[in-house]
Amino acid sequence: MDEKSHVPLEVHLDLTVRTYDIDFAGVVSNIVYIRWLEDLRLTVLETYYPLEKFLSAGLAPTLVETHIKYRKAIAIHDRPQARMWISKVSRLKFVFNAEIRVEGEIVTEAEQVGCLIDMSTGRPAPMPPELREIYHKQV
Repeated sequence: MDEKSHVPLEVHLDLTVRTYDIDFAGVVSNIVYIRWLEDLRLTVLETYYPLEKFLSAGLAPTLVETHIKYRKAIAIHDRPQARMWISKVSRLKFVFNAEIRVEGEIVTEAEQVGCLIDMSTGRPAPMPPELREIYHKQV
C-alpha cells in the first residue's frame, strides 16, 4: 500500500482475483468482497489474538453488521491490495475497518461490527482484558 499510516491492529494482504471471482458483468462479484473481508479479519486475529484463544475460552467471535462501499469495480487484471485494522474495542464489541486499493486508489471501503458469544449460553460475552489491553497499547 502506498499510504503509510499507523492504525491499531493493522494487517495488509495482497489479494488475487481468480477467474471464478468474476461475475456475468466481468467484474469481481460482491460475494468475493465478503470472502476477502473474512480473510483479512482472520489475519488480524492470527496476528494479534489467535482464534484459538477465543475458542479455548468458549467464545465465538461473531459479526453483527457489515457495511461495504463499492467505489469502483475490480476486474480480472487488477492487483488489489487490502488493509484491515480494528478501530474500536469496547467491553462488548469490536469494529473492523478495511480498505481495498488498486494502483493506490481506494476502490472499496468496509466496516464490520462484531461481538463475542459465549458458546455455552449463546449470549454476548465481554472482550478478554488481554485483547483490550493489546488494542489500547496501540491506540
